[in-house]
Amino acid sequence: MTQKRAAAIVGIHEYPSRDVEGEISPLQVKAESAARALEDAGFSWSDVDAVYDAGEGGGMGGLTIAEYFGLRPNVIDTTSVGGSSYEFHAAHAKRDIAAGKCSVALLTYGSTAHSNARAIGVGGRGGASMHPAENMDAFAGMTLIANYAMVAHRHMHNYGTRSEQLAEISIATRLHAMRNPQAVKAMEDLEFLDIRETTIEDVVSSRMIADPLHLLECCMISDGGGAVVIAAPEIARDCKKSPVWILGSGEATKYPTSGGDITSSAATQSGPQAFGEAGVTPAEMDIAMIYDSFSITVLTLLEDLGFCRKGEGGSWVQGGRLRYDRPLDGPALNTDGGGLSSNHPGMRGIFLLIEAARQLRGESCSQVTDAKLAVAHGNGGMLGSRHSAGTIILGRD
Repeated sequence: MTQKRAAAIVGIHEYPSRDVEGEISPLQVKAESAARALEDAGFSWSDVDAVYDAGEGGGMGGLTIAEYFGLRPNVIDTTSVGGSSYEFHAAHAKRDIAAGKCSVALLTYGSTAHSNARAIGVGGRGGASMHPAENMDAFAGMTLIANYAMVAHRHMHNYGTRSEQLAEISIATRLHAMRNPQAVKAMEDLEFLDIRETTIEDVVSSRMIADPLHLLECCMISDGGGAVVIAAPEIARDCKKSPVWILGSGEATKYPTSGGDITSSAATQSGPQAFGEAGVTPAEMDIAMIYDSFSITVLTLLEDLGFCRKGEGGSWVQGGRLRYDRPLDGPALNTDGGGLSSNHPGMRGIFLLIEAARQLRGESCSQVTDAKLAVAHGNGGMLGSRHSAGTIILGRD
């Protein structure tokens, strides 16, 4: 079918440092990334007429970011749904451009989670009061990583999934990270030990963090940020770089229900929306940029997006099929190194769009030959309870 090209990614930038040592604020990370992404597209600040912001820079996101950048946008979208916020933003930018509300959209992210020593995965979630939405888990002291470990245990119980199979995800992303100088520098700055490609034995022998998840199955905590510029088609075709078209999108959320299946995510709703709109199937994807907070996150999302049947993910990922140099076996996974081995400042969705765009431009450090289609799927919140899903299908001319 003829795919509709209503908007395209035309500018990208990833902030290079994963350890800013408190010398720069999240807003400064966002501003620097925005300036470089606009430069990448061949635009100036005055070209921007839409701003998409998740509020991670502090203050009232929509007001703060427009003022800080000195912009007077026609569209201000402050959707904040965790790590998938930037997939939601890309979908909204496409709709707003198609509706004629704007022509050039700017998405930015900045975080100093590492410098601030934020205990993202293992910190307590208690407080003076309990939000009604947390009454099924927070009162018992469940941490974020415990939530994901619970999903992994249930997946193992239901389908016979083994730790050695989950480890395939970690070794594929580390392989890609070792080809990415920024990822290697990140591991050095964050004081990773024995920085090299890893094996299944390395992963399953690493320290247990929350049974059954081992250290090498858990994302790093870093600083970082980035920016994405999305433009209308009549503008995109004249930019400095080849446009990366947004072909389809899907949005969904899921929350705890009595008798619900915690091994099934909101991707079962957002994925069909996105693939259906784009007129393509998971089997056609060259690149899969999948939110990798933990190994089980990726396995679950690959199943729910339709790359394999529910419960078959463990066997499906075996044998190195997720590597960049195995294009006939399946999509290359997180070719920048992912949250496991490149960066994870707290909400990683924007980096999925950035690396997917790099691949379709032919600019990745782990470049898939003649990559034409990519999926970027963000997961926000906690996989085993309330979370959001944002799916974006991208393609090149």
